[in-house]
Formats: sequence, C-alpha cells, structure tokens
Amino acid sequence: MKRPIERLDTTPEELDALVEKARVALDESGYQKLKAAIRTLGYVTALLEDQQTTLQSLRNLLCQKQTEKTADVLKRSGVTTEETSSEPKPEAEPKPKLPGHGRHGAKAYSGAPKVHVPHPSLKPGDRCPECEHGKVYLQSEPGVLVRLIGRAPIEATVYELEKLRCNLCGEVFTAKAPAGVDEDEKYDATVTSMIATLRYGSGFPMHRLEKMQDSLGIPLPASVQWEIVSAAAVRITPVFDESIRQAAQGDVLHNDDTSMMVLNLRREIDIEDETDDADRTGIFTSGIVSTREGRKIALFFTGRQHPGENLRDILMERAAAMKPPIQMCDALSRNLPKLPQKLEIIVSHCLAHARRRFVEVTPNFPQACQHVLEALGEVYHHDALAEQRGLSPEERLLFHQQHSGPVMDKLHTWLRAQLEEKKVEPNSGLGGAITYLLKYWERLTLFLRHAGAPVDNNVCERALKKAILHRKNSLFYKTENGAHVGDVFMSLIHSAELCGANPFDYLTELQRHADELKENPSQWMPWNYRSTLQRAVAAINSG
Repeated sequence: MKRPIERLDTTPEELDALVEKARVALDESGYQKLKAAIRTLGYVTALLEDQQTTLQSLRNLLCQKQTEKTADVLKRSGVTTEETSSEPKPEAEPKPKLPGHGRHGAKAYSGAPKVHVPHPSLKPGDRCPECEHGKVYLQSEPGVLVRLIGRAPIEATVYELEKLRCNLCGEVFTAKAPAGVDEDEKYDATVTSMIATLRYGSGFPMHRLEKMQDSLGIPLPASVQWEIVSAAAVRITPVFDESIRQAAQGDVLHNDDTSMMVLNLRREIDIEDETDDADRTGIFTSGIVSTREGRKIALFFTGRQHPGENLRDILMERAAAMKPPIQMCDALSRNLPKLPQKLEIIVSHCLAHARRRFVEVTPNFPQACQHVLEALGEVYHHDALAEQRGLSPEERLLFHQQHSGPVMDKLHTWLRAQLEEKKVEPNSGLGGAITYLLKYWERLTLFLRHAGAPVDNNVCERALKKAILHRKNSLFYKTENGAHVGDVFMSLIHSAELCGANPFDYLTELQRHADELKENPSQWMPWNYRSTLQRAVAAINSG
C-alpha cells in the first residue's frame, strides 16, 4: 500500500523565490518552463478551491486542444482510416482555392477608398510617343497600387477657429467651422461604430482601447466610450426589435446558450440563495439564429432565462397563419420552449452533438466508433455536396433521401444490434453514446424527412463564439442594462456578418438615420439598408 503524500504548505511567493534561486543552474529555456509550471500549479490550485470547477474544464485548460475530424480522431486512437461503406461516395466538384493563401488582390480591399490617377501627359486618342504613328486608347483594367497605413482606431481633428477682436468696441469675430463639421457634436457616428465593433464584435475591452488611444495621443476614457455606445443603443433599438419580429417568422430557428457573468445580477442571485428564494442560480447568454429565404438573423439575450424561454418569447410574435417552424438545438430540455397550444414547432436535434459522444470514447472503443464516425462522415459529405451545388430545400431533401438514407438505415440497424445482441455494455461510454443516438433518432434524422431541416446546430455555436470571446476578454457585464446594450450591438453586428454586409458601415448608417429607421425599421435591415439609402438619394436628386 502506497504511503500518503505528505502535505507541504507553501505560498506562491515562496515558490517564486525558489525558482529564482534555481535560475543560476538552468538555461533561459529551462527557467521559463519551470516558472510557467509553478504558475500553472498555483492557478490549478485556485481552480480546485472553486466548487464550480469541473474535471472537463481542467482538461480543457491543461490538455492540448484537438480537432474532431474523423481522420484525426482515429489516428490518435491508433486506427487506420478505412471506408466502412461499400457504396462509392459521389464525386465532389473541384473546390476553389481557399482564401488566406498568398497575397490579397486589390479587390479584397473593399473598404478602401479608390483614387483615380490620370496619366500626366497622355489621354485617349493621343498619338503614341513611342512609335509616333498609332493612337493610345484606354484599357479596361487600370494599373493597381495598394498602400496600407497605420492609424489609431479613433482619430481626432483639432480645428483652430481664428478669432478677431475689434480694438474699439471689443466685439469678437470667430471663424465658422468647415462645411460638414457639426460644432455641437464632438463624437461622429463612426466613433460609436468603431467602439461597438471592437467591443462587441471582436471582444476588445474598453479599458484596453482607452490605454491604446492614450498611448497614441488621442485620449478616450472607458467611461466616455460607455456613454457613447449606451446612448446609441437606445437610438438603434427599433432595428433590434424589428429583428426579433422578423426572426419569429423564420423557417428554421437555431438556439443554444453559454454561461455569462452579470455582476449585479449575480449579487441578487447570491442574496436569494442565502434566503432559499433562488429557483435558478445560473446566468446565460442565449444565441438564436433564424433563417428564412436564405437570410439569417442572429439574436443574443443575456440574463437568467434559458434559450428555450427566450425562443418562446420570440415565437409569440410569429404570424398565426404561418406553418410550424423547425427548431434546431441539442437535446437539453432547457433548449425547448414551452409554447401555448396555438403555437407548434418541429424539433430537430444536432447530429454533431451525437457524433461528439463517439469522438470522446474513441480511444476506448476504436473499431466500433470508427464504424459510426465514418458513416456519419458520409452524411456530412452529402450535405456539403448539396450546399456546394446550391440545391433548394426540396432538392436537398431528395438528395439526402437517396444518398444518406441508406447509410443511416444501416447505421440504425447496426446500433440496435450492438445493444440487443449484448455486444456492448449499456452502461459503458460506448453504450451511452449508442443509447443517446437511438433515443433521439427521429429528431436527429429530421433532415431525411423534412425539407429545410439542418443536419446540425453549428451556425448557432459559431454565433455564440461572439459571447464567449466577450467573456474571455472582458470577463463580465456590470449591469443588466450593460448586458442588454451588448446584446443589441452583438446581434446587429453578427446579423450583418451573416448577410455579407459591413458591420461598421451598417452601424454608422443606422445612427445617421435614427429618425427614419424609427418610422420604418423594416427598411433598415442588413440586407436592404443600402437600397433604402439609394432610394433616399434618388428622391433628393429628383426633387
């Protein structure tokens, strides 16, 4: 029997002192590794003292992040990849070269202003100076020169308005501000757009932006940043409300959530917990992505409500005459809305969640998991082909029924045989993964029976990375109002990204036309605001 390890109490300061003493015996690389190990030990110790820390969170912290691609999963488990299906896969069309390889062409700089540079001595129709016989003509493609410059995220201009004073009467005459410069507005709409895009689109905390701006000679305190974005959020809220209304009319609604910290809400929950009045102690950011007619709307809601409850509130705005929508989520009960009888939904579950259960147990059951992962891989291959070919929902359904249907039927038979013939212990990791897949089989395979049903919930999980990025960089919201402001901007920014619009430009135009969008917010969505602006310009010119 092993002797118990004797406990030795020490402090982080004492450990740091020991590391410094050992530095003379180590090279720089060894010293840095030892120092990192000591700091990791202290951090893990602090995490273990927190009762909310889970074993999975420690694994994520200490273990190297690995992909879930079938080939990588099987390779880590020592299994060679072999095709389990006797049917050949449809050949994929040649894929275009992925972006990010090589230099960016001039067309990639869509946000850069274009400056026309005429030839200094020639114009179309002039005689050629080389041969002196021909005439030069304008080519369709100009020469291109791209130059990048560095600037502060928020720039400032100081206008020195000249003053003159009468030496007799004392009257002072001050020059007017240049045309286009509003003397009453210190902060342009683009300032709000930049702060919001950095903060809620890229997870850049306001205090970091404050330090950066100060170091570049253009101070912008975090408190001022908050005043700017909170005031703008009130003006553009009608578009957020319209996004909720239009999302309710979607054909497919994805939902999921992630944990979030709101300080004043956490204090309220802690007080309720002390008095045994807390019926729910968690705080969440729900992500909902609604799809209709090829357009996607992203919505975020932060608070005590679960994603199913937030989805219920959205669906209450759905037109009564519309057919039931498809809801895509994982199998957690909190994702499902409790709807009144007049509202119905068609529930579909995420195949990626079911697949992940087999990924996690592949090291212990490599051969069986290989069979499942490669079968599901064929389904994802067919779904990628359907998207690549631009199939309509009905065409995609027929394509899946023809190619993925036989694969899933064989897999279903194989899964049932594993349990019925007692080839797998039901209480094992593999047995649990198989049981989950069989239990929710109908919802996991809705894409084989219903046009437009997605295969997984990845679009919503990608959307929630916005909230996770905020949590990692800024850690928390201070108040519920701060969380709401974040939800408004995060929703509009990601909706613009999903529609291929420029989020910075979109937020800027919303602020500049706050009065117009209040009257008709449906004309100021990410996919039609440009057309609305063009119509307004045309009306002015014609009038």
